[in-house]
Amino acid sequence: MLCQECGQKPATVHYSQIINGHQTELHLCADCAKEKGYGVWSMEPTFYLNQLLAGLLHQDPIQVGAGLKCDLCGLGYDEFARTGKLGCGRCYTAFGNRLEPLIRRIQGSSVHAGKVPRRTGGRLRLKRELQALKRQLQEHVAREEFERAAELRDQIRELEERLKEGK
Repeated sequence: MLCQECGQKPATVHYSQIINGHQTELHLCADCAKEKGYGVWSMEPTFYLNQLLAGLLHQDPIQVGAGLKCDLCGLGYDEFARTGKLGCGRCYTAFGNRLEPLIRRIQGSSVHAGKVPRRTGGRLRLKRELQALKRQLQEHVAREEFERAAELRDQIRELEERLKEGK
């Protein structure tokens, strides 16, 4: 497909827009897309990681961590808030109490569990399933959904028996 603007080069940028149920498509070459301001060629970025981080924390990250610095690389929390990049592995420890809620909101957990191949990780998979059922049980008890909690309790007992037997 050729560029709809110049009609000479292949179209590599495909732009679709739907307004009031009416779809408009535009197929441009890289040069015409850059000229019109479509795609990654725009000189001014529209997405800033530090704004995302601040929005997720619902706070101004610079004020929250003012004065914090990593003792190994010297990166300040204010610099992390501006760039969205940590300086070294120890930054996770230095800024840990600030990063954990952020990581939990983005990833759903602050603990990396990894993946286990199905054919080899039977016991580990059962342990993880057991942990998940126990968390669900606590949530249902807290919400006073005792019938569902009883079902989960029974599932937990069954899994614990299977783990004891080594199945």
